[in-house]
Amino acid sequence: MSLDQIKKKKKNKKRNRLIFRSAILAVLLVAVVFALVSNFQQDNTIYSAGDEAPDFELEQVNENNEVETIQLSELEGKGVMLNFWGTWCEPCKDEMPYMEELYPEYKDKGVEIVAVSLDATTLVIDRFIDDFGLTFPIPHDTTGEIMDLYKVGPIPSTFFINPNGEIEEVVNGALTLERLEGHLQDIQPEL
Repeated sequence: MSLDQIKKKKKNKKRNRLIFRSAILAVLLVAVVFALVSNFQQDNTIYSAGDEAPDFELEQVNENNEVETIQLSELEGKGVMLNFWGTWCEPCKDEMPYMEELYPEYKDKGVEIVAVSLDATTLVIDRFIDDFGLTFPIPHDTTGEIMDLYKVGPIPSTFFINPNGEIEEVVNGALTLERLEGHLQDIQPEL
């Protein structure tokens, strides 16, 4: 093999290596751009006071309440206490009696309490409802879709929604009877 042939072969090898490395770099660049675009397209909205409450529809599981499904938009014109809870959550257990105590009075005043259960099965929810004698609507979020929609972190989490469908206040953690009644008064429709 002549010296020219060796140089030419070496040059071709370098060129092929450069093409191969450039192709890998281009693939990595496309992957990074795809990841960035995907992240920007995800709905990262965290709802807070002043935002319109996102609509949802869920099956209602409390046999002590006559409603079969809850669709938030159908409650427009009423104040809505939208509570996220689970039977395993001790602070949720603490505030349930307060919610039940105030429910009949504020239902007559145009405020609905909607307590979205995040439990896995209706069996545990039914037992909980019986133990606490709950009468307000309890929709069951079986897939966690509504919890994700509202970006619920720790529970209990409560959204107080005014009659126009706007979030008035977001409360994370259990409410006392006095604080709960104050929030219910704030979202009560004007007569």
